[in-house]
Amino acid sequence: MRPQISFKAESEFAQGARVLVDGLDMGSVGEFLDGKAAVRVLSGMHKLTVTAGTTVLLDEKVYLGDGVSRSFIVK
Repeated sequence: MRPQISFKAESEFAQGARVLVDGLDMGSVGEFLDGKAAVRVLSGMHKLTVTAGTTVLLDEKVYLGDGVSRSFIVK
């Protein structure tokens, strides 16, 4: 089972932010809310970035193994 990434957005602004995994735009935070949908990725190390315009809301390197579901809070 592939690892999954989802988000908890604390505002409408955060829901409109863009999700980038390893530099690839995957969509908006609102498309991957915790409990509704998730970004599926391959097992391994990934660079996760969430941006709203020129503002970086989240920038992390994460390791995700098979079957892992990880949720991130975006403010």
